[in-house]
Amino acid sequence: MILIALGANLPTELYGTPIKSLLAAVEHLAGIGEVLSRSRWYKSAPVPVSDQPDFINGVISLRTELPPEKLLLHIHKIEHEFGRQRGVKNEARVLDLDLIDYDGQVVETEIIQLPHPRMQARGFVLLPLRDIAPTWVHPVSGQTVDELIAKLPGGEPCTPAE
Repeated sequence: MILIALGANLPTELYGTPIKSLLAAVEHLAGIGEVLSRSRWYKSAPVPVSDQPDFINGVISLRTELPPEKLLLHIHKIEHEFGRQRGVKNEARVLDLDLIDYDGQVVETEIIQLPHPRMQARGFVLLPLRDIAPTWVHPVSGQTVDELIAKLPGGEPCTPAE
């Protein structure tokens, strides 16, 4: 299963609200493979806490023939098309796409790290992930998505946005 996390907390000129931008991003991702499922959208505060607007987040599962590194390049291209400029870490953004898992592969190169190295600490990834893959198991730790959610700190609320 290929899993991609989506997030946004700024509107775009082309699509408008973060939710509309995320829906458009899902359509763009469908251009590089088949979107098999999409979670609900979740609302979460920025991490670390700041005066930025809240984020809208979700996860999709995708089927594609692209290998992981090429898929990541396409993901970055989509972000760029939406106006994403990579700069300051944890800044507000019009679109954030993260390759979370690629068929359980464990990869660590200069270009890509799979599974995503911080996913297990992010409720805004794990809660939507559970929506579409409730039996998913972390390829390194062997923990289920529910076990990872149970370990999350309580101070980062993430609630359904729809």
